[in-house]
This record gives sequence, structure tokens and C-alpha cells, in this order.
Amino acid sequence: MAQALLMVGTRKGLFIGRSDESREDWAWGPPAFPMEEIYAVAIDPRGDSPRLLVGATNVHFGPQVFRSDDLGATWDESGSGTVRFPDDLGASVERVWQLQPSPADGNVVWAGTQPSALFRSEDRGETFELVRSLWDHPHRPQWAAGFGGQAIHTIVPHPSDPDVVTVAMSTGGVYRSDDGGDSWAPHNSGITAEFMPGEPPEFGQCVHKVAIDAGDPDRLYAQNHGGVFRSDDAGDTWVSISAGLPTDFGFPIVAHPHRPGTIYVYPLDGAIGRFPPGGKPAVWRSDDAGETWHETGPGLPPEAWTVVLRDAFSTDTAGPVGLYVGTRHGSVWISNDEGGTWAEVKTNLPDVCTIRAAVV
Repeated sequence: MAQALLMVGTRKGLFIGRSDESREDWAWGPPAFPMEEIYAVAIDPRGDSPRLLVGATNVHFGPQVFRSDDLGATWDESGSGTVRFPDDLGASVERVWQLQPSPADGNVVWAGTQPSALFRSEDRGETFELVRSLWDHPHRPQWAAGFGGQAIHTIVPHPSDPDVVTVAMSTGGVYRSDDGGDSWAPHNSGITAEFMPGEPPEFGQCVHKVAIDAGDPDRLYAQNHGGVFRSDDAGDTWVSISAGLPTDFGFPIVAHPHRPGTIYVYPLDGAIGRFPPGGKPAVWRSDDAGETWHETGPGLPPEAWTVVLRDAFSTDTAGPVGLYVGTRHGSVWISNDEGGTWAEVKTNLPDVCTIRAAVV
């Protein structure tokens, strides 16, 4: 029998929820990796069994990548012991911000870190190697730290071409490689940088998250530090799609995994007042690639002065698709009807940093 699996990474460990295909009643086990910061999780359903990946940061031993092939019953460290820089660079990885299996190559897993660096695994996350071309990029000395640090927090591999991958970082913006990571170019034209004077720069934007459209791999969506944007040419140019939203600030942006043009955001008042407008949490949806927006259905609390971080909003790939939201006040909200209704399935967790779900 298929089961729904929900991985919730927090500032004090990993929590795993399990349900049946209805995704209505959830059972939760004790935390794994207690007192470790979990900023990155991933579920790769391919292979003989689904592989779960976790990027955990221990205050004493630093960041590690762990993997499980038995749905979280046991965990193994990556073969290298950690995602780390070569000794000659004199740099240290502070945190793993993103783990992203490649949909075009079942052996490849990408990892994004703080400081902003990209690592590649060719053995499903057991060992990782630094992508030197991005680390050695001439722009890197000018990438600045965002409020949460200076990190590659978003990796968007092309769904069918393993040579194409897009990354986003705070603060640096969007970069893209079309040759398997041998070279990289900034892709920020049209994305604003409200904290910088003059016209938007070639790079340096504080992009919060990037998502890829279900039907067109050249259509990307970005939630920025001030602004929601769409690109129809693989990131070469971007246009604003924030008209119709209550605010243009937020952290996550999520694309429906099956329906082209359907996307979701969680608006906040702004960089200073990082609360939902009026303290009323709401997920907003567009079904026409950002041309129009509407608030999704009932079920969220009438008042919650809370933030949803960039990686704490995700979907599964079931039908109907499930939506999963984790908050900084430790609640998990789900919709098992694509946003028609919502329910709170977990409360009183530590700050939720990342969330991933799958029906396996």
C-alpha cells in the first residue's frame, strides 16, 4: 500500500510524518538528528527504494549529508563524511542549504551551501565534489550576504537535459549553466534590487526562491526580496507578475508539478514587517502564470503572525496534488486538494526550515 511521507526539517532536528494516500491522518515519530539544524531535505523516489537525503548541521562537527534507503528507519553518512571544500581553498562549509536530485540523471544530486558554492554527486548523494567553475566565477568576490547568510539556497535542474541547471543565491541572484556546470552566466535582467541605487544590476539581486513550470522548462518563476517575477526564456529576461497580490514580498514560490501555469506564494508585508498582511496567513494561487491571483481556500488559522521560509513550502506529485507549508512558529499546514482547503496537521515544532513530501 502506498504511503504519504512528509519530511520536516527544523532548527532542532528532523520530523517525519506518515499517512495513507488520503493524507488526512498523520502519525509522527520522534525527531531524528535532535538539536541539529536541518536546512535541506530531499526525497528521490527512483531506484529499488526511495532515498531520503538530509543536510544536518551539528554545532560541534559542522554540516553532514545523511541518507536513508528505508524511509528514515536508519541513516548513513555520505561516503566523504561531509560536503567540503578541497583543502587548498582554505574555506569551510557552514551549512548545506539545498539537496536536489537531478530529474534527468538518476545518479546525480546537487548540493548548495553557505558560503555560496555548488557541489555535485554522481552516486545519489554518497560523495560530493565542488563545482569549481562556479566557485571560481569572477563575480563571486562581490556576492554579498543576505539577512540569512550568503548561500546557494535554490537549485533547479532541467527536467530532461542534464547539462542545464539554474541556481539562485542570497545575495547574488540567478545563474545558469548550459554545459553541465563548466561555465555560468548571470540571468537577472528585469529582477529588481530595491536595496541598491540605480538600474537593476547584472547580478547582486536577493532572489528568495526560483521554481520551474510544469509544462515549459524555459518558464521560471522567482520570489524576490521585493517582487514576484516570471521568465519565459530560461531566465534571460524577467517580468513582474506581482499585480493582484496583497504584497510582493515573501520567501517561497512553488509550481504545481503537473499543471502548467499554476503557482503558489505566501505573501508577507515586507522586509521590515515580515508578517502576513494583518496577521492573517494566506496562500495565494495563480492558474495563468501570474497574470491573475486569488487566495486559496479556508482552513488556515484566522491569525498567525508567522513566516514561511523559502524552502518550507512544497508539494507532492500525487493526484490531486498535496501542498505542504511549515512555519517559523512550528506548525505544519497541508492541503490535499491543491489549495481548496487547509488543515493543521502538526503544531509546537521548532522553527520549520524545510519541507518535502512524496507518496511512495
